[in-house]
Amino acid sequence: MSVNLPKSDSHSVILGTETPLQLDCGVTLGSISMAYCTYGTLNADRSNAILVCHALTGDQFAASRQPVTGKDGWWSMMIGPGKILDTNRYYIVCSNVLGGCMGTTGPSEIDPKTGKPYGLTFPIITIADMVRAQAMLQDYLGIDSWFSVIGGSMGGMQALQWAAAYPERVYSAIPIACAARHSAQNIAFHEVGRQAVMADPNWQGGEYYGSGRKPTSGLAVARMAAHITYLSEAALHRKFGRNLQDRDSLAYGFDAEFQVESYLRYQGINFVDRFDANSYLYITRAMDYFDLFSDHGGNLATAFEGTKTRFCVVSFSSDWLFPTSENKQIVHALITAAANVSFVEVETDKGHDAFLLDTPDMLRTIDGFLQSTARSRGLAE
Repeated sequence: MSVNLPKSDSHSVILGTETPLQLDCGVTLGSISMAYCTYGTLNADRSNAILVCHALTGDQFAASRQPVTGKDGWWSMMIGPGKILDTNRYYIVCSNVLGGCMGTTGPSEIDPKTGKPYGLTFPIITIADMVRAQAMLQDYLGIDSWFSVIGGSMGGMQALQWAAAYPERVYSAIPIACAARHSAQNIAFHEVGRQAVMADPNWQGGEYYGSGRKPTSGLAVARMAAHITYLSEAALHRKFGRNLQDRDSLAYGFDAEFQVESYLRYQGINFVDRFDANSYLYITRAMDYFDLFSDHGGNLATAFEGTKTRFCVVSFSSDWLFPTSENKQIVHALITAAANVSFVEVETDKGHDAFLLDTPDMLRTIDGFLQSTARSRGLAE
């Protein structure tokens, strides 16, 4: 059922024509397209802007109707008049990440040098590269400092990168269900997904654009495997148990006999309509490379030394993809760096995806933090 969506504006801008984007891999992108959505109104002194960072499979349509699927935005519960990210009070910006497939420059976009899609000639990117591109958007918008940068999962990684790389540009940061570096377990799951894509004959070495064939089967399997990690055992049991799908007894075959099988197949099939397989490869690799520890000599506290940014870190008790222990590493580093930080572990059996769901304790925590932070910055009620 559709929620009451806030008024939004969809934009696209070309960035980096005068000052090219320098990537961590050593490549320079002289011109990038950035697609983004905005909600609410920027105030006179440009102090009420919040950057919402999306997760791996998200996009800029955080609270807008997704143009491919027609579904409500992935954070419609959070963004809108009177909601936690109140569009009567804040100016919300959400951009499609570098390497994405919804209008921001990525492997499916046209390489101006060849007139053809980049494919695998697109350079390898990092979370830091994504944030550098967002900083170019911030400059374009004329916003000196984000009131807050918020996101869950890969969005939380971006929030941390923002606070580490541009502390003077971030008044507050809300990293949710994330980590300061990607674990070996998570890299392993990503590799399974990438191999599923690349093993699909229709992947064609990444050159499937315009061929009439796409690696939909491989991408669907990648999505299915990843989606399992977003849930918890308790949530899976509560939703599906061992219930059969549209039958009363076992059929002794390989169709989707169990409801959980049917659910995962549904997730996979619906994903391939809105996401590019090569973007999946690039963005998962960017997450794998994320490591604020090694970026700062093995000492995470160094990443936030001297910061004046206010932090609110949120984790979920049943999240085994980014467990509370990894979120606490962030908190301990911030405390060591004498940062202003609050932390809440939300008790829930919804797993990693709790940040996308109606999770009351999370909503209360973020609302309370934003309210107190707004008072400290002098934002009117």
